[in-house]
Amino acid sequence: MELLKQRILQEGFSLPGNVLKVDSFLNQQIDPELSLKMGEEFVKRFHDCKIDRVLTIEASGIAIGLTTALKLGVPLVFARKRTSILMTESMYSTKVFSYTKKETNTISVLKKFLPAAENVLIIDDFLANGDSALGLAKMVEEAGSKVVGIGIAIEKSFQIGKSKLTEAGYRIESLARIKSLADCKIEFVEE
Repeated sequence: MELLKQRILQEGFSLPGNVLKVDSFLNQQIDPELSLKMGEEFVKRFHDCKIDRVLTIEASGIAIGLTTALKLGVPLVFARKRTSILMTESMYSTKVFSYTKKETNTISVLKKFLPAAENVLIIDDFLANGDSALGLAKMVEEAGSKVVGIGIAIEKSFQIGKSKLTEAGYRIESLARIKSLADCKIEFVEE
């Protein structure tokens, strides 16, 4: 997606350790117009799939998950990284490691929000090691539903995430694919 690539080049920057900082439009401050365009692009890319709901993880996946769900006319569900005292009902939970934060979180979704026999589209902001997407997919399958695809805003193609997901049989659509962040320079995969 050319618009996203341009924003990454204009406002994003690379930090040591293969970290891409895009908090001015995607992670802390959110550009609603860009989020809407990303949602529209995911709908185009998964037009051949029947989708009953969108699933993401808090917090950075919510904006693009919401715009995708809005354009599809389906509910958005997000996995919480911490349970609250209000989460007293039965839930699906799994542990995922965050590449950026270097920590493991237990993510959870109430079972009533992931019913069986549905087609679920997973949306996330970044793909690095693939743990978040695999954790979400595990919950969908545990619920007795099907993952129709995984939409990623920014894929770090030089890391193992995409290969882990494709080897597990998932369809991946990434809007921007980063080839390298070496020497803190952003280089895209040529498509």
